Amino acid sequence: MSTIAVLPYYKIQRELTSLAQEIVSSDRSMILYEDKIVTQYREFKITEVFDMSFRRMGNEGGFFYLHTSTGVYPYMVKIDPKPFIQKFRTITSKRLT
Repeated sequence: MSTIAVLPYYKIQRELTSLAQEIVSSDRSMILYEDKIVTQYREFKITEVFDMSFRRMGNEGGFFYLHTSTGVYPYMVKIDPKPFIQKFRTITSKRLT
């Protein structure tokens, strides 16, 4: 199965030590395949994904939302996910015809 599109996203976590609180950012990738979308810890079948949306926050990046049958999953992105969304919609429109 070949990769159709990749959307980089990141996760911010706070880690507490005995001396301080540290903020750790980790870069991750969301991968679109013909029949599924895969993130770091989740996998969604294309048939479970209803839509995708994006809300810009400030000058750089924003929140990318994956609307699924099990809920809406937010992901923080630094780039505009429009090409990723367009590829997803192309795949789902092919399934309807």
